[in-house]
Amino acid sequence: MSGRATVRAWRPGVAGVVEVLHAHFPSHTYPSHTHDAWTVLIVDEGAVRYDLDHREHGLAQAQVSLLPPHVPHDGRSVRPEGFRKRVLYLAPERLGDNLIGAAVDQPEYVDPLLRHRIHQLHGVLENGQDDLEAQSRLTLIEERLGQHLRRDVIAPPDRCDAGVAVRLRELLDAHVTEGITLEAASRLVHAHPAHLVRAFSREYGLPPHRYLTGRRVDLARRYLLDGHPAAEVASLAGFYDQSHLNRHFRKLLGVTPSTFVKR
Repeated sequence: MSGRATVRAWRPGVAGVVEVLHAHFPSHTYPSHTHDAWTVLIVDEGAVRYDLDHREHGLAQAQVSLLPPHVPHDGRSVRPEGFRKRVLYLAPERLGDNLIGAAVDQPEYVDPLLRHRIHQLHGVLENGQDDLEAQSRLTLIEERLGQHLRRDVIAPPDRCDAGVAVRLRELLDAHVTEGITLEAASRLVHAHPAHLVRAFSREYGLPPHRYLTGRRVDLARRYLLDGHPAAEVASLAGFYDQSHLNRHFRKLLGVTPSTFVKR
């Protein structure tokens, strides 16, 4: 790695995520500072050393770092070539002030499942088109982080909840085009968002966001066969834009919408 620093930052339309940051720093050193959000950090190249509350820590590519809000920390590269990182900044209430002390005591976790989930969420947030998928992945990440902070990392409970799954499917079916947030569904079904995702996935064999996408593709097929131009079908079927429709249509059916209706 060499050259100038590159930074990309944005605020996604996902409740709880106040900022996403992707950065490459060949030589930058962070002075001591604080954030008003939880900082979920993974390193993709290089390694980082930092002081948190006057205690030195290190972060390599296999780890996840969770820095609590309002606690001073700095940051510097371990290697002369610098580092590349991706960061999620989560609203303080997503994990709670009562867990700040636990994060100060142990801010790094070697947890391949957690790191992979964070990597997946970054990919979803980068395309910015699949809100329910982002919400679903975020709630599982927050659940896992909470377990680490409470020193109680456990496997997901192996139990079915058909009633919760059916009620969520009914909500998704009733909101195919406009969609429904995971938090709104959680309030209506009276179940924790993480439990919603797991119960649905166990009952139907696929996560809620993939089910909703399939319903939207089905709807798009019907609009296409009714003679609607492919350019109009994306919004009619609930997709973000034409490219969003094309990507999922081709993924499920192997062809683009325009090819699907060619005579």
